[in-house]
Amino acid sequence: MSRRGTASALLALAAALTTVTTVQAPAATADPTTLPAEHFRLAEGPYNPTISLLDDLLPTVSFGSVLDSANRSATSCSPGAEHQVAAFCWNSGDNGTADWYPQGISSTADAYGSGTYEGETALFVSWYYRHSDPDKGARVSFVDYSDPAAPAYRHVLLVEPYVNGSGQPDYRPVPVHAGGIFAYGHLLYVADTWGGFRAFDLRHLWQVSTGDKSRIGRQADGSYHAFNYRYVLPQAHTFTASTTDGTARLRFSAASLDRTSTPDSVVVPEYDADGTGTRVVRFPIDYTDRKFRESADGYTHATEAYRVDINSMQGATAIDDTFYVSASAGSGSRGSLHTFTATSGPTRHAGAQPVGPEDLSYWGPRDQLWGLTEYPDRRSVYAVDPSGF
Repeated sequence: MSRRGTASALLALAAALTTVTTVQAPAATADPTTLPAEHFRLAEGPYNPTISLLDDLLPTVSFGSVLDSANRSATSCSPGAEHQVAAFCWNSGDNGTADWYPQGISSTADAYGSGTYEGETALFVSWYYRHSDPDKGARVSFVDYSDPAAPAYRHVLLVEPYVNGSGQPDYRPVPVHAGGIFAYGHLLYVADTWGGFRAFDLRHLWQVSTGDKSRIGRQADGSYHAFNYRYVLPQAHTFTASTTDGTARLRFSAASLDRTSTPDSVVVPEYDADGTGTRVVRFPIDYTDRKFRESADGYTHATEAYRVDINSMQGATAIDDTFYVSASAGSGSRGSLHTFTATSGPTRHAGAQPVGPEDLSYWGPRDQLWGLTEYPDRRSVYAVDPSGF
């Protein structure tokens, strides 16, 4: 059988097996408590002016070119998520590394409702670096998903452009946990745990020098390096979080785009192992400029906020007014999926996800809810049928 046929058969078998998996019956907790949404806000920073300076020094490549240069192949696997409809795993090096941990997920269906960006069909997965000497920050895997039977991918390093002490345009790593991401038009948003969001401009993908894993940014000879990564993606905006009226600051543990709301919106859950007081907050976003929608006072104020008391929330999104929350249970137990609405739930679907679940993202045109797992040697990316919950 061909590679395509073998992978398709494996995915079909995995889907069939997961439909008969027995899991613990859903359990409901107290209904969500509505909070004053306007107390949560974001403030947009200016567009990074160093990007234009680096445009003159570094070759800009297209999104499609990065996908075409994919240097890694995903593998077939079956993580066994409840109502699973698709899945793949990383190559052995990425599956087993203890240096980088995968966290956030998005797709070109977030970028545009048609499901593609610049004619390409792809997934985005964020990873954070686990060490500090040096701290390589965060990277994003660009996964070519034009053929679901044979995904291929390449890692791109996230960088923050700045002018260095010698007056030269430069860039440095972006030290964020990258617990959640979403694409929206030409911007790729990355959650910054206590800061809000950082937005990266997909129109300025730069090719840099390779061959040295220890160097980052501008070198003495005028070349630019990025720890041996071939491409870098620059930070263009910050959207700084704050709260008012004594509201405790929000922990931006993950993020997802909701294209089923009017207007489009962004859902943010906060992680806490205990879960007491944990919240899910929704912010409006504007399709005309691909940035958060501001109020008259210059801030973006949240439009919905709920106390849900779900412990270990790792990701959340919403589909037609129903919220879906991913929750982990440590390295030895399967994760759960919670569902709730503004007036009912959360309902816990225990064991519905593999061990170590992280962020969630809804691929609208395919009606698929995507997730991923983080632990070394047990890493997978998978989609489930949300109507099963």
